Amino acid sequence: MHDIRWIRENAEAFDAGLARRGLDPIAKKVLEADARRRATRTKVQEAKNRRNGLSEQIGAARRRGEEASALVAEVGGLKDLIRDSEAEERRLDAGIEELLSPLPNLPADDAPDGFDETANVEVRRVGEPPRFDFDAQDHVDLGAALGMMDFEAAARISGARFVVLEGGLARLERALANFMLDVQTEEFGYRETKPPSLVRDAAAYGTGQLPKFAGDLFRTEDGYWLIPTAEVPLTNLAGGRILAEDDLPIRRVACTPCYRSEAGAAGKDTRGMIRQHEFTKVELVAIAHPDRSDEELEYMTGCAEAILKRLGLAYRVVALGCGDLGFSARKTYDIEVWLPGQDAYREISSCSNCGDFQARRMDARFRPGGQPRGTRFAHTLNGSGLAVGRALIAVVENYQRADGAVVVPEVLRPYMGSLEVIRAGG
Repeated sequence: MHDIRWIRENAEAFDAGLARRGLDPIAKKVLEADARRRATRTKVQEAKNRRNGLSEQIGAARRRGEEASALVAEVGGLKDLIRDSEAEERRLDAGIEELLSPLPNLPADDAPDGFDETANVEVRRVGEPPRFDFDAQDHVDLGAALGMMDFEAAARISGARFVVLEGGLARLERALANFMLDVQTEEFGYRETKPPSLVRDAAAYGTGQLPKFAGDLFRTEDGYWLIPTAEVPLTNLAGGRILAEDDLPIRRVACTPCYRSEAGAAGKDTRGMIRQHEFTKVELVAIAHPDRSDEELEYMTGCAEAILKRLGLAYRVVALGCGDLGFSARKTYDIEVWLPGQDAYREISSCSNCGDFQARRMDARFRPGGQPRGTRFAHTLNGSGLAVGRALIAVVENYQRADGAVVVPEVLRPYMGSLEVIRAGG
């Protein structure tokens, strides 16, 4: 959510930030509504002050035995005025929220300009893609040949964009998740957390999924939302709280199922496991001091990269252009892993600094040290550490052999019962 006081003082900068997102200016309309609200609020306060003064006069008149019916009548009129004006103020409040809540976060000053993925800037490239002396297969053909990846069975049970994993590949997915959690908790200071996978409206609103992206989510009949990422419950753990400055940054990691309707992805990545309705993801979330959130973004991105380095997978890091940023993000690094089956780099993680955008929506604040009063909004960050299904795809495709078997990366073998190679029938 945007700070109305900041917009009052920086209307041109607000519209300029939206323009970098490809959006039309709206500051004038917002400020006109804000001026009406403030005028109505002033009217309410003046009427309350007048009512209080009249009440004192009525009390004094009655103590003197004097007639006070005219004053009583005026108080009655003020009561109606206050009631109607407060209703008008609530209507104007709702109108301003209706204007602001669908608007995305403003891009950071150093976010690349541009309205689509062509504006994204490669920051670094790490590792060399493998070279095979045979024609590389994608994960769909490899999984089918192993007899461990079944899209047809999943379609009979659940429909398109689902998969059934069995045997060595099912265990590989579990191994990847456990490996990721161990690295983040034991080496990088993230606290493992097991949050709910169902959340209420307020939680989805707090991280920016609602109201704009309701169509991208799954909802139960009794009003819960299935989480599209553990970012939603993890970030909301700070909502409605006043944290101690010394406790920042707060770092959390969770491995959860995630659910996305992919309503806007018709015809996109329909083959294989790249884009599923249900998938597993290890999510990193940080609640940081505003002065150090840019530093925290670099740290988080490095933590996600560490997983790919230890798996021996080639990847690149890309800074997203303004038009490609997520709704709540002010700056984002995408990490793209090399997939031989597609002969391309594909996204496996997005690490974002959301500034105070989400914190304002969920009221996540901290009290600066040494100050008995006064609070500031924290900054929130999130990143995939990593998408487990896509990591499985990357391992299967990068570690494939000519005979269709898949070599297990050394770092995963302790999680696989020392298994070194996944073969058909295993």
